[in-house]
Amino acid sequence: MQSLSNSTLAQIVKDNFRSAAVLEKYDLDFCCRGKRTLKEACAEKLILPDVLIKDLESVIGTSPATIIPAELEPGALVDYIIKYHHSYVRKEGPQLMAYLEKVTSKHGPKHPELYRIFDIFLAVKTELDQHMLKEEHILFPRIQMMERSQKEEWGEFEKNIFIKSAIQVMEHEHENAGAGLAEIRQLTNNYTPPVGACTTYQLMYASLKAFEADLHQHVHLENYVLFPAALRMQEEQTL
Repeated sequence: MQSLSNSTLAQIVKDNFRSAAVLEKYDLDFCCRGKRTLKEACAEKLILPDVLIKDLESVIGTSPATIIPAELEPGALVDYIIKYHHSYVRKEGPQLMAYLEKVTSKHGPKHPELYRIFDIFLAVKTELDQHMLKEEHILFPRIQMMERSQKEEWGEFEKNIFIKSAIQVMEHEHENAGAGLAEIRQLTNNYTPPVGACTTYQLMYASLKAFEADLHQHVHLENYVLFPAALRMQEEQTL
């Protein structure tokens, strides 16, 4: 119990990806704010650590899934992120925009927070679309090249500066997306539809909640698994 209390949220999810669902249940951000210890996060949210730890222990040690993303090699993890998380954003983003346009046009006058939610999600989606292209066409191929060959003939500038600076940009954009969705969570009262909300309204909130949960896992895999592995490979090349 003491070990879990003093572990960071990011490490807990890295050690057992099933714990992500438990942290989501308690609204604990394990990606952009994953450096907090469990004890610190519980204090901020006024959660009893023992209750949360009991929930975590109920999933830790269960039989593993076929694929455990955090255990993949960097190149395979890149493929996993693109296949499961980038594709999710590209599929769900446009559908969510359609829900937002329909619900906002109909219910915006009575629920003015919808206009702000619409603007935030549009900004998040627009930045994520560009963000994923930069990863897929620039950063991710470099990471896979490093894994394939420790003798790749890049200049010292590229090896020492490019990867690190590119990762810093990606992490900053992750923070922007996380902050935007966190604001949406507040504006929607934890994705709680108003009394009498129509089916599309309810579906929109459920989809926004699922989108944020997927982004948390997406960002966690990049910030705390893939990017550190890439930086370690970079260091090995320059020794």
